[in-house]
Amino acid sequence: MGVAGIPWWTTDIGGFGGGDPDDPAYRELLIRWFQYGTFCPVFRLHGFRVDKNPQFALMHPDGSSSDDVFSGGPNEVWSYGDEAYGILTAHMALRERLKPYLRRLMVEAHEKGTPVIRPMFYDFPQEPRCWEVQDQFLLGPDLLVAPVLHPGQRSRMVHLPAGTRWKDAWSGQLHAGGGAVPCDAPLERIPLFVREGKELWNSQVSAGD
Repeated sequence: MGVAGIPWWTTDIGGFGGGDPDDPAYRELLIRWFQYGTFCPVFRLHGFRVDKNPQFALMHPDGSSSDDVFSGGPNEVWSYGDEAYGILTAHMALRERLKPYLRRLMVEAHEKGTPVIRPMFYDFPQEPRCWEVQDQFLLGPDLLVAPVLHPGQRSRMVHLPAGTRWKDAWSGQLHAGGGAVPCDAPLERIPLFVREGKELWNSQVSAGD
């Protein structure tokens, strides 16, 4: 979408229709989606979680009411249990720390049409593998994001583009570009890599930030 000229793209984190906040499987989905959404141009938790709720009944002119409408239902970050709450608030804080970088990307998108999030081939067009990888992306030129896409997944391979080294945002470890590296992905974090020499926050991040 960014390459097509729509830079301020997003999803409704958690899916717009349905989702049980008390279901452990849905909580995992919500956490992984929220982590991904942290690095989208627009960061929005949004959706209907309850199909019918008398609290939100429609009142008709004749005095009757109807409860066959969607309601907002529980949808705040504290609605998904203590574990999810800690993880979600940590990512909200991380988004805040990214504000200076995001502001620069938004200005560039406004003035030049530069996509805020982009496929890796946008910045690394000479590397064939960057045209093939479809499950990771760049937020601006300096932050590589590798979402976790499968239930129960706690690690994944991440391709690091050639021509620079990449710092694991969580551990601070540097990796050479031009190949794939295994990356731990416990529930509390999403794999992130920062281009060497770029400081997007004051130090490496942690799950408690």
